Amino acid sequence: MIDNILNGFSISLTSANILYCFLGVLVGTLVGILPGLGPSATISLLLPVTFYLGPSPAIIVLSGVYYGAMYGGSTTSILVNIPGEAASVVTCLDGYQMARQGRAGPALGIAAFGSFIAGTLSVVGLMIAAPPIAKFALRFGPPEYFSLIFMAFSMVIYLASGSLLKAVMVMSAGVFLGTIGIDFVTGEERFVYGNLTLSDGIGLVPVVMGLFGIAEVLENLEKEAAKITIVKPKMKNLLPTLSDWKASIGPIFRGTFLGFFLGTLPGGGAIMGSFASYALEKKISKKPEQFGKGAIEGVAGPESANNAASTSNFIPLLTLGMPANAVMALLLGALMIHGVRPGPSLINDYPDIFWGVVTSMYLGNIMLVILNVPMIGLWVRLLSIPYRILFPLIIFFCVVGAYSLNNNIWEIIIMIIFGIIGYIMRKFKYEAAPFTFAFVLGPLLEESLRQSLLMSEGTVGIFFTRPISCTLMVIGIVLFFIQASPQFKRKQLRGYIMSIF
Repeated sequence: MIDNILNGFSISLTSANILYCFLGVLVGTLVGILPGLGPSATISLLLPVTFYLGPSPAIIVLSGVYYGAMYGGSTTSILVNIPGEAASVVTCLDGYQMARQGRAGPALGIAAFGSFIAGTLSVVGLMIAAPPIAKFALRFGPPEYFSLIFMAFSMVIYLASGSLLKAVMVMSAGVFLGTIGIDFVTGEERFVYGNLTLSDGIGLVPVVMGLFGIAEVLENLEKEAAKITIVKPKMKNLLPTLSDWKASIGPIFRGTFLGFFLGTLPGGGAIMGSFASYALEKKISKKPEQFGKGAIEGVAGPESANNAASTSNFIPLLTLGMPANAVMALLLGALMIHGVRPGPSLINDYPDIFWGVVTSMYLGNIMLVILNVPMIGLWVRLLSIPYRILFPLIIFFCVVGAYSLNNNIWEIIIMIIFGIIGYIMRKFKYEAAPFTFAFVLGPLLEESLRQSLLMSEGTVGIFFTRPISCTLMVIGIVLFFIQASPQFKRKQLRGYIMSIF
């Protein structure tokens, strides 16, 4: 492992990759700070740009955007009471109250240092956990992959915030649209209708640009511009006191462990980690009544958890080829576009990509502390940029990105169509993340299903006669029926889980 780490640093410490890492975390910080943007939309905008890079620099940039957004999201939560990123919603509860009490500096400081500690420990966990998981995954054949994807689908449905029916509908639509094009077995065209663009399948980039970029603009333009009050901290008071550290060190380590574990689950991630950490800290606190009134533990725990989860999200992606959330699905698409198939053989076949990306996260975490602590004043000024200036730029980059992919006007039309679809989905509370998840994994699901049926001569029992496949399939079925059963509603189960904590 030491040789692999040194090899990884020899890749990530090249001048070009240091620059790409810095650009990624810088853009991620901006994305986290500016309300109305998110890592999914930003990564979809940057995908066409990264096609001109190699696989390692491309993933270094895109992953930097993701975990950088986790850092930046705390700034607006604390100073403006508006979460710059969904995972920072919980930080608003106590972070903004601390700011109103004149303690914005310690809140921002503990959020940055807690994120750094969690991010660093999670990278160590990623290096330790990924190789043995990859070795175990080498035992996977088509039936195991089908069962794994089925379990992931069930878990995404189980953890979705909307209704079961809506989640099943959008995932079914994602699987269907993902299989449009030429049948990989028979070579026949499916739902192409003579269109050359569709014969190669619907591209991931215009779809995600529409769902996350254009739809985000349309939704934000609909909202009235509200006056927001920004709490401006004094730069000399950014460092937490010894009493702040004493109160925060436990939540930081507990949040790191909890977020890291939840981030490895399909459908899990930073949002679930931050909420679970906040509930845990409030449950075990000697003064739970202080939560919501400016408890620094309510900032340290969730911020550590969401950064730990953003790192551990890479474990199922890189070792199993299984994205844990929509952002990881986009990174999976980016790797596949570069001709790299994530999975058990990735570490052996592409060690430069795996270890280069992992070691770059060390550098990224150091850069993020430098960006987020001394430069708070600059980020506060950026919050005053009116959205009427931002949205034309977002649309411009969407159009340029979609067209530059293949110099095809149909890609822009597809992007606009999915932008409208994404806006309608948001209006009627249909989530885009399960759709993206299913759109990316749909072809893999079909491929593993058909290969499995060929192996068993058409018998579905193959999924239950192999131990690993049977275990994954049973877990997926149980999760689905728990969600579908009236007496096991998600809110009740969430209450049971929180009561355990």
